[in-house]
Amino acid sequence: MELTDILLFAVPLLHLLCAPYTKVEESFNLQATHDILAYGTPTRDVHARLSSSYDHFSFPGAVPRTFVGPVLLAGVSQPLIALVGGGGGGFEHAQLIVRAVLGCFNAVCLAVFAGAARAAFGRAAGRWWVLLSVSQFHLMFYLSRTLPNMFAFGLTTLASAFLLPKNDPRKSQIRRRQAIGLLVFATAIFRSELAILLAATGLHLLARSQLGLRELVAVFLGAFATALAISVPIDSYFWQRPLWPELAGFYYNAVLGSSSNWGVSPWHYYFSSALPRLLLNPVCFPLMGLALYQPATSRRVQDLVIPSLVFIAVYSIQPHKETRFIFYAVPPLTAAAAVGADYVSSRRSKSIFYRLATLVIALSVLAAFASSTLMLLLSSLNYPGGDAVSQLYAITANVTSSAPSQLLVHADVLTCMTGLTLFGQNLRSSPLGRGRGSSSQSSSAPALVFDKTESDEELRRPEFWSQFDYALMEDPSLALGTWDTVGRVHGYDGIEILRPGQTASSEPSQAEEEAQGKTPGHGATVAAVRDAVRKYTGGWWIGPRMAPRIHIMKQVRQSGDGEESK
Repeated sequence: MELTDILLFAVPLLHLLCAPYTKVEESFNLQATHDILAYGTPTRDVHARLSSSYDHFSFPGAVPRTFVGPVLLAGVSQPLIALVGGGGGGFEHAQLIVRAVLGCFNAVCLAVFAGAARAAFGRAAGRWWVLLSVSQFHLMFYLSRTLPNMFAFGLTTLASAFLLPKNDPRKSQIRRRQAIGLLVFATAIFRSELAILLAATGLHLLARSQLGLRELVAVFLGAFATALAISVPIDSYFWQRPLWPELAGFYYNAVLGSSSNWGVSPWHYYFSSALPRLLLNPVCFPLMGLALYQPATSRRVQDLVIPSLVFIAVYSIQPHKETRFIFYAVPPLTAAAAVGADYVSSRRSKSIFYRLATLVIALSVLAAFASSTLMLLLSSLNYPGGDAVSQLYAITANVTSSAPSQLLVHADVLTCMTGLTLFGQNLRSSPLGRGRGSSSQSSSAPALVFDKTESDEELRRPEFWSQFDYALMEDPSLALGTWDTVGRVHGYDGIEILRPGQTASSEPSQAEEEAQGKTPGHGATVAAVRDAVRKYTGGWWIGPRMAPRIHIMKQVRQSGDGEESK
């Protein structure tokens, strides 16, 4: 491992710390990991105990997902959480630890790929690959996010690394078999659409005479049987019915075509929009072309590029498209660009053209890294639910001794979709410690018990609302009863340009602040930065525009003497 490889760990960690909250598409694996840590894996009264405590029985999602990833995450994270908590559970940091474990696994896989790239194309090409990779926003941002794609990503990245050329023919043959096995595991356990990448890779190896048909079939069958032997028992246990999740997902998405319910994109979306945003640096494309054009590197780079491009092309037939669905192609395509960058930079002493071209590449990496940093800062403002929960904990931290031991909180759909997780719900009840309070929380602070009811019938009943002490609401008018808004959490709402003397759209007047509550959290931070910057720019500001997203509301109750009590 070289010094530059440290960036493969440091940059994703920076992304994690800047944007620690999650969104709804990440929730299954995160909630499942929480439940395994909190409630364990019962061996008696299994159905009753799982169905009464595990979140996926209440919120199963459109299709069942595998528990293999959460089981591994929980197993590795548990001792780390205990270590950080000093025996008290460490629950306050549990979500960060769980995500950091996944991010480190993916970073290790990227480091293995970097080493394989250096062995195949030279040390300089390996360095260029690292620099191009860490300057890509989406890759670094998602490495620690508990999406099924990111559990599969590490396996596909290792497979790509194993397929890179080796000096030892015997080792190359072993690595090819291992690569096919890893792709089978990724497909059968985590993401069924990777069957396209598996088929493209297998056919390419056959066409290159790098693997025989009999050998390919034998490896496939062995790995497939092993993957089923892992997934089916584990998932049948947790779902309490015979189940192979990826078969159910394939039937739902591909056979029934139900994935289009989540949106349809044009056939060229992956090539015209997603891939340019993933690679981020526009010089990657001419550099890939250069590496493919040069006779010295063309054949080896084709081995990198062809399976990935075939995967993207065939997968483009599927109507529903998301950028995260093609993450697996990013490391090999970036490696092709790195080979082109090495070709240019290694000739910089030969002519002014190559010196200028090398300078352009270096500056493009810096520009991409600056763009990635800006995108990180803006993206961190896009989790109002997590921010609202954090602010509510701060609001309820300093309470009088007469306060109840528990406060009931209703969280609306937006709150749940943009940051509220089981880890965030239980900061003061610490189920990881099985009754032990989190050592980092004050013992006098009440526990917050969250309700996530979505039923319109329930939400229209005044009796339903009367039970809550607080509510986190996008639309405060939906909360029946008498409420006092104690804070408005803001979220990202685009870019704004302010001229001298112009008031920010998100800046409340004094009357509005008194009536609707102050602006805590990220909204307050952005406002403070904006005001500080405008002092030095003569009143000019170009930056994020924030808008109210979630209202933190406290129920106003009648005291015994008829006066309102807040």
